[in-house]
Amino acid sequence: MSSATSAVSDTVAAFQPASSPDYVPREQLRDLQSHRLRQVVRQTYEQVAAYRQRMQKRGLTPEAIRTIDDLGQLPFTSQADLSAGYPLGLLAVPLAQVARLQHPSGTAGQPIVVAYTRRDLDVWTEVVVRSLAACGVGPGDILQNACGGYDLFTDGLGLHAGAERLGATVIPISGGDADRQLMVLKDCGVSAICCPPSYFLYLLERAEKTGIDLRGLPLRAAALVTESWSESIRQRIEAAAGIKAYDIYGVPELIGPGVGAECGHQHGLHLWEDHFYPEIVDPATGQPLPDGQEGELVLTTLSREALPLIRFRTRDLTAVIAEPCPCGRTMRRIRRIGRHGEDMFVVQGVTVRLSQIEAALRSVTGLVPDYLVVLTQEQGLDQAEVQVEVTPQIISDRVSAMEALQGKLAQEVEHMLGIRVAVRLVEPRTIQRSRGQGKRVVDQRGA
Repeated sequence: MSSATSAVSDTVAAFQPASSPDYVPREQLRDLQSHRLRQVVRQTYEQVAAYRQRMQKRGLTPEAIRTIDDLGQLPFTSQADLSAGYPLGLLAVPLAQVARLQHPSGTAGQPIVVAYTRRDLDVWTEVVVRSLAACGVGPGDILQNACGGYDLFTDGLGLHAGAERLGATVIPISGGDADRQLMVLKDCGVSAICCPPSYFLYLLERAEKTGIDLRGLPLRAAALVTESWSESIRQRIEAAAGIKAYDIYGVPELIGPGVGAECGHQHGLHLWEDHFYPEIVDPATGQPLPDGQEGELVLTTLSREALPLIRFRTRDLTAVIAEPCPCGRTMRRIRRIGRHGEDMFVVQGVTVRLSQIEAALRSVTGLVPDYLVVLTQEQGLDQAEVQVEVTPQIISDRVSAMEALQGKLAQEVEHMLGIRVAVRLVEPRTIQRSRGQGKRVVDQRGA
């Protein structure tokens, strides 16, 4: 066993901040990454026909992959590959060794199944422990797990196991009834909550309507998962609830929440790269990009047994933050996932990014209200309508004021996009909240 392998043991143990892998020297981490990559490449080559065939087409054998620097020789994997192998075509261990099968949330198209051995579940628990600890959650906290998915999905169970391993008291309430959530927050002295950001915003709305001031409760931290969310949403949540809001990153096809997390400095997500090796590539060409340049995040699982994924294209757009973090963790950071590859669309021949629409809405309202883009076709021409929910912060009982607001929003969106699109104000709670990954674009063209 190499010094790196002994420094960061393959055996998952209870979280110990002083000896956490988060702080391992980069040289030792690199040796461990190379060691684990060699293992996963050999396993997939020997056990998964699809990987073996792709490597053989490139003239590769496991012996060709010696260090982490050789990773770029290997082919990409995508969600389409998981769908094509449905349900268990990419399984790398005998089914008798599988402890759990789950259908992850947030996937589109054909269904996929993610398999875990008992050791895979232990690793997931470990990285959730590290994620929650980075967010300031620890023994003695009462954590309300308001993530949907104590079933086939990947959110609830993964966070639950990690929080218990960390030493927190867990309330497995899942999603649903907001009044019940608020009752539990008050009555049980909850100090931390896990949920999607859109659901927490809903809780804020409901608390305001029912006269509950979250700032007067013991709640001090929210670990927000599943969806992309902006800095303006963080500011809105923190100001309204009097808490700190942290981002925990997950990839449903890998393990769900726990791939990385923000620390107390709230400047980028630390990726637990002893288990998930990151690359940033050009989404169009697949070529590697330098630190600091935005591209698609590609992850390789370095310790998965049941369903190892090599160079998995997440479709999430981000960039590596090269500077060391003041917290002392040596695990590299990425910018928070502000958008996905799907968070862009083409209309009237113009590529539109949701970040552009959000910037236009923010310039008028001071924040990003809930919105939905609906794409249609009329007489063969693409049409786009941005539906903007009228929140209590911007509502007015004067028709002229609302018409003025709608006109100003349409003007700013046109200025930002360079094309004219319809803008329509809709009633509060008209746009459906998501319990999984938020959906901002509904494409009805060709429907």
